Amino acid sequence: MADQDDEGAAGLGSVSAPVGGEAATLPAIVPEGGGAPSGGRRPKWMVPVVVAVVVAVVVVVAGLVGWRVVESRRHDAALDSCSQAVKALKGKTGSDQLAQYREAAGIKSDQVKDAKTVVAMARSVKDAEGIRQRTIRCKASMSTGDLNEAAGRAEKLDGEHAAVDKAAKAVLASRDAKALEDAKAALNVKKGEASKLLADSDGRVTDAAVRDGLQQAIGQAGQVKGDKAKAYRDAAAALQVAIDRVNASMQARSQADQQAAAQAQASQQQAQRQGAVQRRQASSNSGRRGSTQSRRPAYRPSVNRGGGGYAPAPAPAAPSAPHGGNSSSGGFDWNQWVQNHKPIGNHGCNPDGSCGIG
Repeated sequence: MADQDDEGAAGLGSVSAPVGGEAATLPAIVPEGGGAPSGGRRPKWMVPVVVAVVVAVVVVVAGLVGWRVVESRRHDAALDSCSQAVKALKGKTGSDQLAQYREAAGIKSDQVKDAKTVVAMARSVKDAEGIRQRTIRCKASMSTGDLNEAAGRAEKLDGEHAAVDKAAKAVLASRDAKALEDAKAALNVKKGEASKLLADSDGRVTDAAVRDGLQQAIGQAGQVKGDKAKAYRDAAAALQVAIDRVNASMQARSQADQQAAAQAQASQQQAQRQGAVQRRQASSNSGRRGSTQSRRPAYRPSVNRGGGGYAPAPAPAAPSAPHGGNSSSGGFDWNQWVQNHKPIGNHGCNPDGSCGIG
């Protein structure tokens, strides 16, 4: 047994001993089943392959991470761009802005100083497809492409409404310019009217205070300045109030004067009528007296003794009767003459023509 051990040892020693000066190496242990020796070297191609695989994995992972980072940044940028575009659009399509656009769109050519602004406004509204509220949403859940599309639509509408906004401001400015021009012209006309009325109303009003108020309104109207049509319209309205008061006072004075004149005329007519009645009465009385005197015969006191009566005026001398003295033969008929010249009422005379007492 000991010999075998020695022989084995000697055999091992012979195997492990260096041959020809070369370094001794341990024998390779080949596992059962014919596998590769466990302690042998790996193939040279394996290391580069492993390294390449690792590098590829790293590159792929890095690429995925980088792509995710880049995509996230692109998404965030698209979301920010969409939000900014929608915000700008809302600034031009808010309720106040839309009300302004509608106001400008309703203005006619004869209401502005430059009619071209109205034409430009109508064109811009048509390009913007009307005046209405626009709704564009930008959500984080939307894809980058959808966000970019929404941002593009918002920017397009923003540009169209920028043109509407510009046209609307031009129309409103032109309208205000015309309103200011018209207000100034109207105030000048009203000032001229008030000045003329102030001069014409002197001494023709019931209350002089209204003329003082008109004078004050004229002075205040001359001090109006600025580019606001309302100030000129207010001044013209104040002048109109003062003018109306003066006119009312003048009308009251005119009515009072007319009433006084009518009363004076009525009094004069009454006096004239009374004078005419008195003249007619006097004339009538005078006529009656004159008629009575003309009809009454002239009398003279009787020369008969004891007589208090009157005798008629002596008759004209009758022509002498012809010889033979017969009145029927053509001579003067005394009795007939007396009958023809008998006084009215006889006045105490007898039917035979003799007058007297007793």
